[in-house]
Amino acid sequence: MFTVLVWDLPTRLFHWTLAACMVGLVITGNVGGDAMAWHFRLGYTLLALLLFRLAWGFCGGYWSRWAQLPLHPANVWAYLQGRSQAKHRVGHNPLGSWSVVAMLIFLALQVATGLVSDDEITNLGPLSSLMPGVVVSWATSWHKGWGKLILIGLVMTHLVALAWYRWRRHQSLVPAMWHGNKVLPDDTPASHDDLGSRGLAFVLLVLAGCAVAALVSLGD
Repeated sequence: MFTVLVWDLPTRLFHWTLAACMVGLVITGNVGGDAMAWHFRLGYTLLALLLFRLAWGFCGGYWSRWAQLPLHPANVWAYLQGRSQAKHRVGHNPLGSWSVVAMLIFLALQVATGLVSDDEITNLGPLSSLMPGVVVSWATSWHKGWGKLILIGLVMTHLVALAWYRWRRHQSLVPAMWHGNKVLPDDTPASHDDLGSRGLAFVLLVLAGCAVAALVSLGD
C-alpha cells in the first residue's frame, strides 16, 4: 500500500469553491434585498465553475476525468452487492459517480433558470428579456421552488453518505479532498498534478469566466 495522489489541486479547489458558492447562494437567496446582488455574482461564479469542471473532466487528473466515473448500471449493481472492482472505489464509487452527475446537472439547471428568472419585483435575470413569458414564468417557479429543494436534498444526501462511510465503514472521505491523497495499492494510477496542469486549469477557468461574461452580456 502506498500514498497515491487521487484528487489534483484544481479538482480540490473546484470542490470547495463550489460548496462555498452553494452556501452563499442559499443564504443570499433567502435574505433577498441588497443581498441579491451577491446572489447574482455567486451564480455567475458557479456557472464558470461548472464550465471549468466540464472541460477539466476531459484533461484533468486521472481520477477527475469523466472516463473514470463507473456509471454503467452493472457497476452500480455490483457495488450494491459488495463485489465491485477495486478501481471503482479509488475515485468516485458507482453511487458517488451518479450523485456527482446529478448534482452537476441540477446545478446547471438551477443556474440556467436563474439567468432567465423574473420575480416581477426587483430581481430580473440578465437573459429574461430574451425568453418568452411562459419560459420566464416556469424558470422562476422552478428556480425558487423545486430546483432549490432538489439541490438541498442532494447536498443532504451527500452529507449523510459521508457520515455513513465514516461511522459504519470507518472510512473518512473528506481528508482526501483536502490533501488529495489516499493509501492504495502500488499499481493504482496517480493523478497528474504539476505546474503545467495547474496552469492549464487556470487558463480553462479564465476562459470559462469569459464565456459567462459574454453570455450575460447578451441581455444588455
